[in-house]
Amino acid sequence: MEVEKIMQGLQSKHPGELEYLQAVKEVLVSIKDVYNSHPEFEKASLIERLVEPERIITFRVPWVDDKGKVNVNIGYRVQFNSAIGPYKGGLRFHASVNLSILKFLGFEQIFKNALTTLPMGGAKGGSDFSIRGKSDAEVMRFCQAFMTELYRHVGPDEDIPAGDIGVGTREIGYLFGMYKKLTHHWDGFITGKGLEWGGSRIRPEATGYGALYFVNQMLNEHNIDIKGKTIAVSGFGNVAWGAIQKADQLGGKVVTISGPDGYIYDPNGITGEKIDYLLELRATGNDVCQPYADEFEGSTFVPGKRPWEVKADIYLTCATQNELDGNDADTILANKPFCVAEVSNMGCTAEAVDKFIAARQLFAPGKAVNAGGVATSGLEMTQNSMRLNWSEAEVDEKLHTIMHSIHGQCVKYGKQADGYVDYVKGANIAGFMKVANAMMAQGIV
Repeated sequence: MEVEKIMQGLQSKHPGELEYLQAVKEVLVSIKDVYNSHPEFEKASLIERLVEPERIITFRVPWVDDKGKVNVNIGYRVQFNSAIGPYKGGLRFHASVNLSILKFLGFEQIFKNALTTLPMGGAKGGSDFSIRGKSDAEVMRFCQAFMTELYRHVGPDEDIPAGDIGVGTREIGYLFGMYKKLTHHWDGFITGKGLEWGGSRIRPEATGYGALYFVNQMLNEHNIDIKGKTIAVSGFGNVAWGAIQKADQLGGKVVTISGPDGYIYDPNGITGEKIDYLLELRATGNDVCQPYADEFEGSTFVPGKRPWEVKADIYLTCATQNELDGNDADTILANKPFCVAEVSNMGCTAEAVDKFIAARQLFAPGKAVNAGGVATSGLEMTQNSMRLNWSEAEVDEKLHTIMHSIHGQCVKYGKQADGYVDYVKGANIAGFMKVANAMMAQGIV
């Protein structure tokens, strides 16, 4: 496999899709050696098939706002790979959504899902619709319009969407209700549902919980205790909320959150009622974190900046893609932290990742560390199929086991001769080999 040759071909076919191209290149660089040791992969053009989605569905979504005005958004579903199971991946409703972002997320999802050990393929979807400033009625009408097309392409044994940015339990409810009306089926075609109608316990917290289980395992490998360690977190949505909760439970001290407007520094630690307040902050529908500083004495709002300038022992990206760049990596490395983890999908730029690896910094890539969310979605699918609900303790135990297994796979494939574990390489190879063997077994399809 010649990485540059493949990338040149993709760039000519998909110009301007920067996020997608970045995600593909990261994986290809990591798996190059193991791929080249399997000539049967090259003969079957496995990489050329793997990097292209099996199917991309795009459609218009017309909906009527509260003033009677007709609006039109674009809907997408990228069904990337189904070698190891039905397509599985979230729906994102946000103004920034485009095909490049969804293809990058869908590509990452292939390997993330493979790492969970659950039978799930990779997909992603969404729309450039933003829930910000919309009434409940407008969100409902949009979700119903979106589902009138999407329902033709999804189902419990074909494609199981979930939530993502802009798609929480409210939106999942509207989507599920319309799907049920259109199909006359009550099944687990979507995850992230409410507990009263098929949802799983701890699903909203799962990505953050799983991330801290993974990070804690990394630290334990080096005889480092998370208790008393200072943690810088970005974002204040579901992912950050879950990560902060679990960090607090494990004895860590989270001192930052952030939004597009800047970041909050709270040297007293974000705990107790402050964690609960994050739910109120998110429920406003605004992307700003500044009100936190007005609510809690001793905290400071720093406008226009990111939390990576705060000295901490552990850094966790929990907001969005490429939120930590090369300059941020230099700042973090100067603080000599114990660990950096991408809890958001591709939270670091390629330059930042390269700097962390070159410095032998303990670094966890998103497809491994944030797999707890989709893992718990997989557990929700299992509960739906069995027509039962597990207790919080049962779900949490299974999540803990899955994250422990993912960590073990990363160490197996990523441990270097000097003892350093390249978690990026380990995660990519482990996920790739499972999918590649499944694709080879199923022929040229």
